[in-house]
Amino acid sequence: MSQLKKAVVIPCYKVSDTLKRLVETIPENIVDYIIVVDDACPNGSGELAEGLNRKNCMVIYHDKNQGVGGAVMSGYRKAMALGCDVIVKMDGDGQMNPSCLGSLIAPIEDGAADYTKGNRFSSADVFKKMPKIRLLGNSILSFIIKGVSGYWDIMDPTNGYTAVKRNALERIDLDKISKGYFFEINMLIDLGITDAVVKDVSIPVKYSQEESSLSVVKVLISFPPKLLKGFLRRIWMKYFICDFNMASVYIIFGVPLFFLGTFLGVREWMNSIMTGEVRSAGTIMLVALPIIISFQMLLQAVNIDMQNIPRRR
Repeated sequence: MSQLKKAVVIPCYKVSDTLKRLVETIPENIVDYIIVVDDACPNGSGELAEGLNRKNCMVIYHDKNQGVGGAVMSGYRKAMALGCDVIVKMDGDGQMNPSCLGSLIAPIEDGAADYTKGNRFSSADVFKKMPKIRLLGNSILSFIIKGVSGYWDIMDPTNGYTAVKRNALERIDLDKISKGYFFEINMLIDLGITDAVVKDVSIPVKYSQEESSLSVVKVLISFPPKLLKGFLRRIWMKYFICDFNMASVYIIFGVPLFFLGTFLGVREWMNSIMTGEVRSAGTIMLVALPIIISFQMLLQAVNIDMQNIPRRR
């Protein structure tokens, strides 16, 4: 039996209808602490949790709503202060099955991973149960986040059913993790920079009639600049600060060549439109060659990045 001390962190905002059942069904033989974070919940989730018959359940109250990321970080800090070695994050909306806790924690207990996350896409049931628009959005976002985080071998990166090892949390700055829904992606980026090993765990998909606080419009507006910033920070840290390899060389030469070729192409195209003159084959090759070479260099950089996925040695 593992001697690792474990905690479950549950961020709560308008989940009073499902919180009671969730807390009561978390196995007592697996978890040492249940930390409910009342993120200024208007429905009194904290008071509800305090009234439950679970001796290992404690509540953190936020005076102001900090967002799901801020609530989870408060729970992480409390769990670390209690000396917990493994910290699981579960949403209070009832979508995450407590019976999967053992499977989620097992790779960390075995030393095979620093961070585990649920993967709904490993089961064919996801195509029947998940709303089609949500399925498409998750698939597109999954591919983008693979490149942004450097974890090319994972799927369903925004899955909120996660477990993390204490020493992995200690290597990242929790104060700089996004306080909104971007925090799960932010965690993956920061874990990738520190070479933490991340593993997918197959988790059955489950959907109820719960109301989501996530605004699609806000995601479409706020996520792209954050994804770009996170990607650039990871590349800078991984390939220019913490290491320097052939991917670094390809990036140094490939990016300027791409912009040079693009600039020359746009300039010649505009001049051709304005003067009506057809550009010569030599001019076209002068424009195309930097773009072709840069494209090959950047593909090689991506290939090296895919080979550098953090793994147990």
